[in-house]
Amino acid sequence: MSEQGPFGVRERGEEPSRRAAPPTGGRAPHPQPPAGRSTVTWIVGVVVVLAIAYITLNTIRTEAPGSRGLDPGDPLPPFAAPLALSGLDGDANLATKPGQGQQGDRPACEVRGADVLNSCQLAEKGPVAIAFVAARSEACDRQVDVLERVRPDYPDISFAAVGIRGDREDLRRTIRRRGWTLPVAWDRDGGVANAYAVAICPTVTFAYKGGRVQGTSLSTIDGAALRARLDQLRKGP
Repeated sequence: MSEQGPFGVRERGEEPSRRAAPPTGGRAPHPQPPAGRSTVTWIVGVVVVLAIAYITLNTIRTEAPGSRGLDPGDPLPPFAAPLALSGLDGDANLATKPGQGQQGDRPACEVRGADVLNSCQLAEKGPVAIAFVAARSEACDRQVDVLERVRPDYPDISFAAVGIRGDREDLRRTIRRRGWTLPVAWDRDGGVANAYAVAICPTVTFAYKGGRVQGTSLSTIDGAALRARLDQLRKGP
């Protein structure tokens, strides 16, 4: 049976391979080249296969879309999304100009209100730190806990979180149970996560005032490392 991954991606289970048990009381025999082929030819073939597998694996790791989040210097993608605890419903607005269909009829930067988390509005106030939360991910939740703890020491920085897909009621329960007071948006269809190139969890995007990305953290950041990054945000690029 397939499992639902944290970002709505099906993770296909694989049946364990069936291998013959080694002879009782002895070691498993060494693999032998197929009949009719020399040992040298067989070894070269194995080496080629392993090389191709290595190159393929590293290509996936280094070139997969969203594997690094947003790069330093990128503009902060605009979005306007319903706050998870609000009564506002719907997908996030990601439009950069009027009449962009599913992205939004109005530019996202113009969609504001008490029930909306707006990235443009955050960046206008000052530096920004936005964490992304996947359903039932303790690592993601702990990262938001960390931001919640340091938040009072950095009143000039806007801290926020975005819950990616999942069940909204579950997200609401998590917010209340963990006592988060920073604004948490609900990214119903995962559009915001795609715009921010979120591929792993936890992910935190840091941006200077005005919306220029300082960088992206792709693992839990805490303590001195987090404070150094926030201090740099304050100083500006």
